[in-house]
Amino acid sequence: MAQAISGYNGYILRVNLYNNSITKEVIDESFCRKYIGGAGFIAYYLWKELKPGIDALSPDNRLIFALGPISGLTLPGAARNCIGAKSPLTGGLAKSEVGGFWMAELKRGGFDAIIVEGKATKPVFLWVHGGEVEIKDASRLWGKATKETESAIRNELGDEHIQVACIGPAGENLVRFACIMQGCHDAAGRGGLGAVMGSKNLKAIAVRGHKLPPIVDSEKVKEIRRQLTHPYPISEFGTGGPYMIPNERLGDLPIRNFRDGSFPEVSKIHGGVIKDTIRIGMEGCFACPIRCKKVNKFDEPYSVDPAYGGPEYETLAALGSDCGISDLKAIAKGNERCNAYSLDTISTGSTIAFAMECYQKGLITKKDTGGLELTWGNADVMLKLIELIARREGFGDILAEGTARMSKKIGLKSREFALHVKGMEPGMHDPRIASGLAMGFMLSPTGADHCVAAPDGALSNEIPFKQYHALGWTKPPGMNELSPRKTAIFRQAQFWNIICDSLVVCQFPNISFDQTVELLKAVTGWDTGLGELMQIGERIITLMRLFIIREGVTRADDMLPYRFFQPTKGGGQDDLKINPADYERIRDYYYVLMGWDAEGVPLPDKVKELDIEET
Repeated sequence: MAQAISGYNGYILRVNLYNNSITKEVIDESFCRKYIGGAGFIAYYLWKELKPGIDALSPDNRLIFALGPISGLTLPGAARNCIGAKSPLTGGLAKSEVGGFWMAELKRGGFDAIIVEGKATKPVFLWVHGGEVEIKDASRLWGKATKETESAIRNELGDEHIQVACIGPAGENLVRFACIMQGCHDAAGRGGLGAVMGSKNLKAIAVRGHKLPPIVDSEKVKEIRRQLTHPYPISEFGTGGPYMIPNERLGDLPIRNFRDGSFPEVSKIHGGVIKDTIRIGMEGCFACPIRCKKVNKFDEPYSVDPAYGGPEYETLAALGSDCGISDLKAIAKGNERCNAYSLDTISTGSTIAFAMECYQKGLITKKDTGGLELTWGNADVMLKLIELIARREGFGDILAEGTARMSKKIGLKSREFALHVKGMEPGMHDPRIASGLAMGFMLSPTGADHCVAAPDGALSNEIPFKQYHALGWTKPPGMNELSPRKTAIFRQAQFWNIICDSLVVCQFPNISFDQTVELLKAVTGWDTGLGELMQIGERIITLMRLFIIREGVTRADDMLPYRFFQPTKGGGQDDLKINPADYERIRDYYYVLMGWDAEGVPLPDKVKELDIEET
């Protein structure tokens, strides 16, 4: 029997698909306070339980779905959970946060996390309800898209309120950047988690619950809810609004594999155009008033199903400007197919853009592509490649390996423009104009993940930066400032981001340091503060670092791709020059601040200071 822990159910659900064993593991309050939940739980269990060097697609990998103490509250931004595993894309650590409604049902279903290991002999899905768990046959679901999978499970179990996390054909076919969809348009996108799920013959996890764990001070939570319930600008357009136009001029928008600096066609693909042409509504996550998710529908020249939502900023850039494509309907169709097949739109678009540049430079030809002309702006080819990638057919089988492996196969000449860090394709913002983003791409334990980076726009603005005064910083750093001071601020922003991924809360409500501390106190009753949370953030980042070092990451992997040290062609970055040696010095200083040695390995005394358990 689990002890009462306010904000937690006190149980981890363990499922071994090799022998169909199901167990409930009790967790205590000291463990929860040490790692919080979400990303913290994932880092701990991967570090403790995986043998070094396992194949990410082997039965030995763990697939972990983890909630936090705030998950499931009726509160803006509390509708997220974190999913993690060893990454088949990077060989390191994959973790991805996702919104929607799934986590609310799991929280009410009696568990704080699910850990899946082994491989089923045939396709299965898990049915988790009211503290009970069943392993059910999913043979008839294998090969189905995510919408059909969700519908079939709800029909079989007889409850339209069941929430489903599942994979489509891309996950089944072990595409290294396949994602896990929670519903039809909420994706745990980065690092290939869908391929891990497919490697276990696990098609879906269906959840239903009815009872939240207790919290200490519900009135305080209501007060914070009132503070966070107000109009949000992002509600009008979602991500990727008309601000994409000035961002293109500033040099933030990725254009033709981050090569170019000018894409006037951005005026055809931003969220304002979507609103005026193909959008039929906006949706939101569980209990969230922000409603930032687009819903698109049209029938010509293709039919797009509104169940799959609409393209957010990262997709508009990845399938759009990064491939030189300005056909909005083609981008929306590509988004629909990626969601149906369970493909990460960032890695999909980035890998296609890399292939297009390889084609332009003559490193691959129509003989390699199966007759496809991979010219910039070719929307029909982009859509065809999504189909081929998801099924690993023809040229799609090579693309399904991701940019890093594809570049290795093509040869040395392609490495100058193969955009990835530690094997992960970058988020769709240009680090040449934002040093915190650049540091995040370089130093994130998961690879070039924009959500782990410092938010340069906020850090350089006096008003949002004001909360950093509590950490001893009274002057905002510059957007592209490259200094020891900016590095120290980045480090603390990185700790804060990983705490948010452990709680697990969304970035859009902009919950402040003070509100987060008060919220955690109200939920758990802990006598916590900002200092403790920063230390927990440092513990989790350090633990992730220990894991990826064990899996082969070295100092050399903590560096930006070559292209980001070159100016763009045309546009706002024509004369931009970044010296790699400057980032090498910043990397070395970050290591010093972190208590790591010159090779980026956490020192034994730092590991002991943070009370990280040995394996």
